[in-house]
Amino acid sequence: MNENEAGKPAEQDETKENEEGYIPWHPAFIEALQLELEEYKDILEFFPEYPLTTEPLRIDCIVIKKIKNVKIKKNIAEIFRTWNLIEYKNPDDYISIESFYKVYGYACLYIYLNEIPVTDLTITFIESRIPKKLLYHLTKTRGYSVVKPYKGIYKISGDIIPIQIIDSRHLSAEENIWLKSLRKKLNLSEIREILGVIKDKKKAAGIEAYFYAIMRANNKVIEEEENMRYDVPPPEIVKIIEEKGWSADWVAKGKAEGKAEGKAEVIALLRRGVPLEEIEQGVSHPHHI
Repeated sequence: MNENEAGKPAEQDETKENEEGYIPWHPAFIEALQLELEEYKDILEFFPEYPLTTEPLRIDCIVIKKIKNVKIKKNIAEIFRTWNLIEYKNPDDYISIESFYKVYGYACLYIYLNEIPVTDLTITFIESRIPKKLLYHLTKTRGYSVVKPYKGIYKISGDIIPIQIIDSRHLSAEENIWLKSLRKKLNLSEIREILGVIKDKKKAAGIEAYFYAIMRANNKVIEEEENMRYDVPPPEIVKIIEEKGWSADWVAKGKAEGKAEGKAEVIALLRRGVPLEEIEQGVSHPHHI
């Protein structure tokens, strides 16, 4: 599947990115999900924004287990079978009763179109709050049973399709730091912890969107808690940008001149919402930014 097939229309993305305060949560979520399940990267294949039909019907992510007899021991993926549909809601959104049935309908459509066994598919919903209204509906109206085997994870039984609802805000910080930290209103210690994990990540690939979302979502906390001026970059973030090679030429230029402007400008542009790839281009073509 190429990027044009898997992603949303470019025009729509561009319109959203130009909106003030827009944070690209979904690309960051895909990276967080892959990081959470990195141990199983050889047997899991991820298809973000998967088009169900030629019409604009898309599921946020489909994770396909390439080796059927391997048991996934990660808490967020214990229910995984061969085909696993995942619906993600950003921190400003939630899973309503209506959205539950929409995704359930998508799952039935996927089963029909791909002629797969209903017993080989699961549905996962991920949001940043406890879905009290939905859980009440599922237990009282549908007669489903709900158990909470782990912090933040609600497993639904009573349907032929295994279903789980994940409240990422209450996941274990030790086991699910990527998903748990993908939100607004992180405190200073939480920000420092996730920045440390990002810094220690050996590969820069597959983490840019996540870093960008965390920066954008928690900009005020970083400024206020650290008592930083707008043009003075936090040292932890500067180090990450340097070590990962993001905008390395620009940062190097600032160093060569014996100034902090190179680093500061990178941070300022991130805070303004300029994507990392555009900052990279600005090294060679500053008028583009």
